Amino acid sequence: MTRIQASDSLIPRQVFNVPVEAVEAAGKARGRSDSAETSSQGSGVKLKKQIGLVDGVAIIVGVIVGSGIFVSPKGVLMFSGSIGQSLIVWVLCGVLSMVGALCYAELGTMIPKSGGDYAYIGTAFGPLPAFLYLWVALLILVPTGNAITALTFAQYLLKPFWPSCEAPIEAVQLLAAAMICVLTVINCYNVKWVTRVTDIFTGTKVVALMVIVGAGVWYLADGNTEHWEQPFSGGLKEPGYIALAFYSGLFSYSGWNYLNFVTEELKDPYRNLPRAICISMPVVTIIYMVTNVAYFSVLSTDEILSSDAVAVTFGDKMLGFLSWIMPLAVACSTFGSLNGAIFASSRLFFVGARNGHLPAAISLININCLTPVPALIFLCIITLMLLFIKDTYVLINYVSYVEALFTLISVAGLLWLRYKQPKTERPIRVSLALPIIYLIVCLFLVIASCVASPTEVGVGTIIILSGIPVYYMTIHNPVQWLADTSQAINMWCSKFFICMPNQEKFD
Repeated sequence: MTRIQASDSLIPRQVFNVPVEAVEAAGKARGRSDSAETSSQGSGVKLKKQIGLVDGVAIIVGVIVGSGIFVSPKGVLMFSGSIGQSLIVWVLCGVLSMVGALCYAELGTMIPKSGGDYAYIGTAFGPLPAFLYLWVALLILVPTGNAITALTFAQYLLKPFWPSCEAPIEAVQLLAAAMICVLTVINCYNVKWVTRVTDIFTGTKVVALMVIVGAGVWYLADGNTEHWEQPFSGGLKEPGYIALAFYSGLFSYSGWNYLNFVTEELKDPYRNLPRAICISMPVVTIIYMVTNVAYFSVLSTDEILSSDAVAVTFGDKMLGFLSWIMPLAVACSTFGSLNGAIFASSRLFFVGARNGHLPAAISLININCLTPVPALIFLCIITLMLLFIKDTYVLINYVSYVEALFTLISVAGLLWLRYKQPKTERPIRVSLALPIIYLIVCLFLVIASCVASPTEVGVGTIIILSGIPVYYMTIHNPVQWLADTSQAINMWCSKFFICMPNQEKFD
């Protein structure tokens, strides 16, 4: 099997050597030697496989069920035009995400490396397309998704203090920034803390959604069915609007591929990766469907479209003096979602740096906590910078277009590898119809978005293409002063964060 090589890396891999015995002693002295495992040959440290099936399911469900179901109902309904068409979009988004997840299960078991799309695109099409994915993930995909989740957390948590108006944007941004910093510290300290927080808050968000569902069922059972008398009235049939409705819905399902980012830390990935996908995706789809039925049963179309906090509006109408529970529960939900997203997405940049596509400082591992501290701090800084963009719906359009484009490329890579490497071992082999269907739908979404949102698509495309000169200046034919600067940063990070290079060997 081919492997992305980075012989023309920006800087040398080995900046300094730390004996493995010293690493082990440092870890044991602090009671955290279980955070990673060391090579028996004394070649260095590598991230330990400590994510089981339950943790994998919790990561997928925890990342997916975050801000999306509390923000996107408005966007899906806005571009669908009717509650009936909106529900169809939600179901189809779930089915499409499941198909995509099954395709990624084949890719993830065939290419058992962390990094997700980055590893798959690199294996199928080479280093330049892989770098372009890393480039847009760095500038758009990952930090934008995390910023939206953090802002949603802050808005919901502050809602009880400003019940009749919007909370001051400065307060929202400061609280979101504090949340990002706290979760970054947790992720830097210990992987087991991350999985425990994810497990706890995944349960919390499911309970919060069940409260919404229970209240909606009670409301319907009491004979309040007026919102369902003409469910398809006002539906929008234009392809551009349909694509935008799908974008908002798919944003709520985004994160189904995050477990692929941490394949190297997953126990028995050949079994647990597909199992976690097959368990979590139907669960999420069912939860989303019944939650939206509850929303549409209690709230009118105008109420949903005029609300920036649909779940809070629902709670104000149905829960009475206990309505404060809903913004708190939603805040807990987004807290857990961002925790899982930071954990998984930081590994993308870690792997990219390990392959020489980002400064090597980002691939360093702290010798005490044995976590990729520089990668986590790097992601934290980028996310904090994006908190100052106010219109989250424009951000969703940017994210959805770019993500759909590179997901299309990844699935196309699956088909290409079927042709180029037919004899490569594939523990999971999906029906050829699934990637073809997924490819056609993604192609429609990308083309339709060009018509419906040309500005967002144009900006996203420019950002993608801007990575080409960056690649040739820093990777293919690096500029000397950039290489010298990167090496100096690498040395400084190594000393300041007490880190050493990752030295795990791959076949």
